Amino acid sequence: MVRKSDTVTCALEQIATADLPAGDVLIRVAYSSLNYKDALACRGHPGVVRHFPHVPGIDCAGEVVECEGGDFPAGTPVLVTGYDLGTTHWGGFAGYVRVPQAWVVPLPAGLTLTEAMALGTAGFTAAQCVGAITRHGIRPEAGPVAVTGATGGVGSLSMRLLAKLGYEVVAITGKTDQADWLRQCGAGEVLPRTVLADDGKKPLLPARWAAAVDTVGGAPLSALLRGMQHRGCVAACGMAAGNELSLTVYPFILRGVMLAGIDSAQCPYDKRVQIWEKLAGEWKLDQLAAGVRKISLTELPTAVEQMLAGQAVGRVLVQPQPEE
Repeated sequence: MVRKSDTVTCALEQIATADLPAGDVLIRVAYSSLNYKDALACRGHPGVVRHFPHVPGIDCAGEVVECEGGDFPAGTPVLVTGYDLGTTHWGGFAGYVRVPQAWVVPLPAGLTLTEAMALGTAGFTAAQCVGAITRHGIRPEAGPVAVTGATGGVGSLSMRLLAKLGYEVVAITGKTDQADWLRQCGAGEVLPRTVLADDGKKPLLPARWAAAVDTVGGAPLSALLRGMQHRGCVAACGMAAGNELSLTVYPFILRGVMLAGIDSAQCPYDKRVQIWEKLAGEWKLDQLAAGVRKISLTELPTAVEQMLAGQAVGRVLVQPQPEE
């Protein structure tokens, strides 16, 4: 529970399910996952958490305990990502969550609860990024696809999806010491993030990339857009490197570059279900559960510190319930 008085504190507490926020569906949480937004929420970041006390966790997977509307019988495996979960509404870092029925997605056949959160919000976002590139008509033979923030959840899962679909993937990272792991995730080439370092004065850069998944924003996103091939596409979903974008209109009006913004939290429900069905079917990744680290709620503070310090690699699953 995150509380704020003179300072912000985050500690493990025990409360009754009756004290959970209002909602139609009570879910026993099997897993949540740790995302950068969750780490900020654990610090009480005002851009993420507006009301205290608060429970972070922007996604979860588990089984229905009660459903007032009756659409999800008790025992139904389900997942929740996005909406206000873990921000204005108490989230998945708890044994139970209560949420509106409109947020609940039935677990698709082909995914276990563990696999669902091995993907989680990061995998859901990665799938939208890759979908934007494929819908733009960029085929694998078009050329290399750059992925920034490659060691993070969205970056690493985007690489795995792109590699599965046959794309030539280039990982761009500040953690080149993780090159071997990045290649296991599908990168054919690993480049330092300095490859996107640029003074921003040139309206266009040499046309290098057929497409890109950008998880960091700021100057790297500007460099990617200016270095796109004709009719290239950049799917943008993050701002770890900055929330401002400085460039001219030239990439858009001379090269026809597409900037596709990816918003996971408010993705329409029907599209949300389609994406999860795809991740459970034709886009199902091999050995999903093998690439994650599971932690308990008591281990969460250490994992949060590692993420905020830029030391996190891959996916971390939060397991509120003890192993059965």
